[in-house]
Amino acid sequence: MMIFLRSIAIWLIFIIIESLNGTIRTLWLVPILGDLRAHQLSFIIGSLLILTIATLFVRWLNIANVSQSIGVGVLWMLLTVGFEVGLGRFGFGYSWAQIAADYNLFQGRLMSLGLV
Repeated sequence: MMIFLRSIAIWLIFIIIESLNGTIRTLWLVPILGDLRAHQLSFIIGSLLILTIATLFVRWLNIANVSQSIGVGVLWMLLTVGFEVGLGRFGFGYSWAQIAADYNLFQGRLMSLGLV
């Protein structure tokens, strides 16, 4: 139970950092680089930030085995997809096609890789 609660706390840090990353992308990177390149650069920056945060907090999680690690990863993935879809669809009014486009590797979008 403690791992679950700590995992959610760390995920909340992820989401705050990723929300700031998305804001920076929208306000500064898109006008300079265009939408696709801004998303790709933002993906790299976001991935590095997530990796850094996860590395800083991994001991605090006190994970005992590989299955717990996988469980935490799956929890973070599900929470992130739920957040992204919920915010995109109900917060910003994006269509399902717009939301799905961020996960389309064939269009150069990298969000599906980020979930891994």
